[in-house]
Amino acid sequence: MQLPNLKEAKKRTREEVPVEEYKIPDHLKTFGKGKTYFIKTYGCQMNEHDSENMKAMLESMGYIEGDSMEQADLILLNTCAIRENAHNKVFGMVGRVKHLKETKEVVFGICGCMAQEEVVVEELLKKHKCIDLIFGTHNIHELPILLEKVRNSEKPIVEVKSIEGAIVENVPAKRDSNYKAWVNIMYGCDKFCTYCIVPYTRGKQRSRKPENILKEVRDLKQKGYLEVTLLGQNVNAYGKDLNMDYNMANLLKDVAEMGIPRIRFVTSHPWDFTDEMIDVIAKYENIMPYIHLPLQSGSSKILKLMGRRYTKESYLELFHKIKTKIPNASITTDIIVGFPGETEEDFEETLDVVRTCQYDSAFTFIFSPRKGTPAEKMKDEVHYREKERRLQELNALVNEYAKKANDKYLNKIVPVLVEGYSEKDSSMLMGYTDTMKLVNAKADPSNIGKIIDVKITDVKTWSMDGEISK
Repeated sequence: MQLPNLKEAKKRTREEVPVEEYKIPDHLKTFGKGKTYFIKTYGCQMNEHDSENMKAMLESMGYIEGDSMEQADLILLNTCAIRENAHNKVFGMVGRVKHLKETKEVVFGICGCMAQEEVVVEELLKKHKCIDLIFGTHNIHELPILLEKVRNSEKPIVEVKSIEGAIVENVPAKRDSNYKAWVNIMYGCDKFCTYCIVPYTRGKQRSRKPENILKEVRDLKQKGYLEVTLLGQNVNAYGKDLNMDYNMANLLKDVAEMGIPRIRFVTSHPWDFTDEMIDVIAKYENIMPYIHLPLQSGSSKILKLMGRRYTKESYLELFHKIKTKIPNASITTDIIVGFPGETEEDFEETLDVVRTCQYDSAFTFIFSPRKGTPAEKMKDEVHYREKERRLQELNALVNEYAKKANDKYLNKIVPVLVEGYSEKDSSMLMGYTDTMKLVNAKADPSNIGKIIDVKITDVKTWSMDGEISK
């Protein structure tokens, strides 16, 4: 049994990150024959891509993906540790699986970021005897071997490594889309923002070698993929840990010149967003004019307490640089309200930045303390009802500017990558513009998997309707 340890997870050395190759043992290639699996994913794009990897590994063992938890022989919850709400959802799902296991035989595992938290694993082992397997973010590639251990053990298998992390290449992926693909360019984070658990759950910042990334993108292009999203906890810091003169701007340029129609990247940290990056994005038409630029707070005082390494003024300077060189850029953000020490004046500064930037959209949250982070121990004197009021006021302003941003598209013709049928109306198709706007359009199903011109006929706050441009 290998339990998580936040103190160990915090450690950083200058040692070179090991690179490993994924390989499934031959004797496990029929392990899951005749069995079904079900994976429930919570959290960010990194978690979604981790689930794509696990699906491919399971299917290489003979498993078949099931449509529901009730019909599965194996259930995995791939968890997120960012917010308390994500924790609560997972524990609710654990209760559902517990009842299911009373009626049928099923292997139940929990993985992802929550599995890297000491207090979570302790609670799971103490209160939830229905769990057969717990593994973390550093050993997802060991899933086949871990399942074999479960079969041969009467006790829960807990394998959570609290290490800086390695890079494992050639891990297979069963991608959720035939047109869009996630591509990890780096793992982990070394920023240690005071509220964030990610540097502990995902480990040291470690960049993949450019030749391996470019090979993956090349393979995707050859398979007909139209869009790749370069993934990392802080993609702008790509290459800083490599012993070579190669950074995110270089990578964006090289990927763009491979000719794949659409390139995106998430998530950015303003601290590492260079002028060189902005110039490359502005130069290449296939790098989409969509940038997620987390603000977190508009108060320099609160930003310092958060450990964000920039001020309100430097953030606004970066924002205006981007808008000047990429006028059609759609910029979105993250904002936390109610951080310890946030006064009404600090909150007003956040609103002031929102009024200045007029974001296309924003993910907004009430501060959620994470066990083991510095912010957990900070004195917090703001009543929760006041935090809720601030969130409501912020959301009203964000919604106003989101609608204003979409209004600019009315009667315009925009390129849309059509992904499938609309959730709101099965007679319509859905897709996204280059600026990451959701569009529901009247179009023939033969357009699925194509980038087509759509005329916008109706605009809402979070989506737009349209029809194929004649």
